[in-house]
Amino acid sequence: MKPLSIEWLREDGEAFSQEISREYYLAHSGQKPVAELQPIYQRHAGVLGPDALALTVDAFRNAPENSEERRSARLLVEWQAEAQSARQLAELDEREIAWESSAVVQVTDTRAIQFETTSIEIANSTDPDERHAIERARAALMQRELAPIRRERFQRERDITEELGLAASYNATFELLSGVPLAQLRAECEQFLRDTQALWDDTLPEFAKRVLHMEPAALTRADAGALFRAREFDAYFPGNQMEASIRKQVREMGVDPLAAGRITLDTGDREGKRSRAFCSPVRIPDEVYLVLRPHGGQSDWMTFLHELGHALHFAYMRPDLPFEFRWLGDNSITEGYAMLFDHLLKDSGWLKRYTELGASALPAFVRSMGFEELHFLRRYSAKLIYETDLYGGAVRWESLPELYVERLSTATGFRYHHADAFVDVDPRYYAARYLRAWQLQALLAETLVERYDVDWWRNPRAGPWICSALFGEGQRELAHEQAERVSGKALSFAPLVRAIERALA
Repeated sequence: MKPLSIEWLREDGEAFSQEISREYYLAHSGQKPVAELQPIYQRHAGVLGPDALALTVDAFRNAPENSEERRSARLLVEWQAEAQSARQLAELDEREIAWESSAVVQVTDTRAIQFETTSIEIANSTDPDERHAIERARAALMQRELAPIRRERFQRERDITEELGLAASYNATFELLSGVPLAQLRAECEQFLRDTQALWDDTLPEFAKRVLHMEPAALTRADAGALFRAREFDAYFPGNQMEASIRKQVREMGVDPLAAGRITLDTGDREGKRSRAFCSPVRIPDEVYLVLRPHGGQSDWMTFLHELGHALHFAYMRPDLPFEFRWLGDNSITEGYAMLFDHLLKDSGWLKRYTELGASALPAFVRSMGFEELHFLRRYSAKLIYETDLYGGAVRWESLPELYVERLSTATGFRYHHADAFVDVDPRYYAARYLRAWQLQALLAETLVERYDVDWWRNPRAGPWICSALFGEGQRELAHEQAERVSGKALSFAPLVRAIERALA
């Protein structure tokens, strides 16, 4: 074993990250039935052990304030703190991945559905009774088998993190290491929910009755899947044209959509593939996978655009950046780029040029996208508020399912199930990354319009600037730092509220 040093940590940290990312890619894409994580953690035990953590903590505490050394050390110690949990929770993660790839939901005596396809089946169903039956069976199975695994994971993660002694609590540790002002973001989410309540109350009944022929009081989370599937627009978003149309747009923007072969598109159906799309950077910037299991219609186009934003970010990072600025950092940055691209599906000019939406259908579709945006922002605001309680320690674990249902159902108008209280949570406050990404993409879009006009997405000068000024920098900056550098403005929900109000007018 090499002497302990920051350079050794970077070298072996990158080797570990590549191995673990490849293993997750193979398992979640359905190419392996299980993920073999524990052998990888064992092979890299030195870089994930207490001595490595102590090294990074020491570097962090001794680095001058506001220096590049401090920035680098903060990312490394955040990674090390997370690694302490991940290493000890690898067995639980393996069990979860194996369960998800093999679990079967028994809807009736004669109908069984693979767990990973239930969200697709629900979204594509036009019969509310069928949707609710699938959802009840899915929830019952999760309550028995998956929720206990997830609950144990979060309990242990919180305990392991607090035992590190970096700060007084899990939430305080997250704020210290991530640079994300958690309490401030929660307050912004609470204000956003208040500010948009009247708009949501006016809009939800209209869409529920027109699209689903349902009264709002009868809506469940399963109905949300069908509602935002927006199947009435399917004819304008054929699956066999999706990749060609979007790749054409990226080329017109002056960017190679496959980054000279560094990006691989994995967009076909495969048994065992996750229903939730993802981007897997296995070797940054040289080997990046975009993985999507088709649902159909505009939802696939939006998902593909989102994951392509990630893939382009990873594939166009400067290869000379140190490990921590390519692999680590504030994921609000990469999520902001993903949202910059998926929000193209809300742009009338983009829709006219790259889809088959005609003038007659365009206003209704844009309005539908505004409604969906409002829903997801309200949903993620409620998730963040709930998760601060989950990790905060003041609420008993037994009381969290009831709190989850109350928070999410109140914010969205869709009735949620207790079984999702530990399943509908991405670890380590990823909801916070999403929310800051929404705020960031709004400012990036405004900046691109100012620089390259309203159709920046086909300006051949815009793409190279995005690749150099944004993608090339990896995740060295925090989201609010990049917002200030690029736009001169602070992150907030205000531009998002304005855009949603315009779309719904």
